[in-house]
Amino acid sequence: MTTVTDMAAAVLLGGALAFGLLGMLSALPRWGALSLERRIAPYVRDVVPDEALPAGILPVVGIMPVRPRRLWDRVRTTFERMLGGGEALRLRLSQAGVVQTPAAFRGRQLAWGVAGLVAGAVLVVVIAVAGRMTAPAVLLPVLAGAGAAAACDMQLTARAKSRRARLADELPTTLEFLALCLSAGESLLDALRRVSTIGSGELTNELKQTVLAVHTGSPLADALGETATRLQLPGLTRAIDQIIAALEHGAPLAGVLHSQAADAREEAKRVLIEQAGQKEILMMLPLVFLILPLSVLFAVYPGLFILRLGLS
Repeated sequence: MTTVTDMAAAVLLGGALAFGLLGMLSALPRWGALSLERRIAPYVRDVVPDEALPAGILPVVGIMPVRPRRLWDRVRTTFERMLGGGEALRLRLSQAGVVQTPAAFRGRQLAWGVAGLVAGAVLVVVIAVAGRMTAPAVLLPVLAGAGAAAACDMQLTARAKSRRARLADELPTTLEFLALCLSAGESLLDALRRVSTIGSGELTNELKQTVLAVHTGSPLADALGETATRLQLPGLTRAIDQIIAALEHGAPLAGVLHSQAADAREEAKRVLIEQAGQKEILMMLPLVFLILPLSVLFAVYPGLFILRLGLS
């Protein structure tokens, strides 16, 4: 065995030993738990002077520390600061229906990257043990980690795009149902409550959150505006803007919803025509690059074969 093979075997055996030890330690009580006095100190501030409390118990910048920051929290915060959280990521999470903060998603993405890095390292060890180690194989862990992190982000983007398409498909039917309830004499809040209770789908779930926000004290216009801001769907945003304007000016809501439903159907028809045009172009690719060359080959080859027989 070569030196590289010996080193790879040592890394593999050491990794297996470390994995087993970490698995055993994970079953033990948590290390570094806060002492009893630090846990109960925040609740006895009214009877104990502040000078007698342990260090680090008093609030710092308005935040009461409950537990010390772990290494994973620091790494996740650094990773989030590098890639950025911001409103764009928050918007994609809302559109995808993921109940996570940007920091939690970046932590998940970091976990995917670490898993890819470990998988790439294991693959390099296996290649080295097999005696087929090459210089480019050293880049496998980095490529695997970056690919896993990118795959996590692409999965979120694809999920948000798919959910936006489902919301757009459900919008005309939901608006027609709301208009029908309003025409029957119900108020807008009762119509929203009825649709969120009876209906099923992504838009219905969003309306449930809107009704819940109204029940917890938010005005109806503000709750609808928050829904439009959270989803950033053009058809829904236009419909909610028209509904809020109708509420402010006392216009009939049923007619507004009927017109918005018709606009949403026209928008869906336009998107469908655009998708059909794109699919038509994609359908030409196998015709041009596969069927047409085969047809030319079948047409030309017999003539060339006959010419070759005649020349010979």
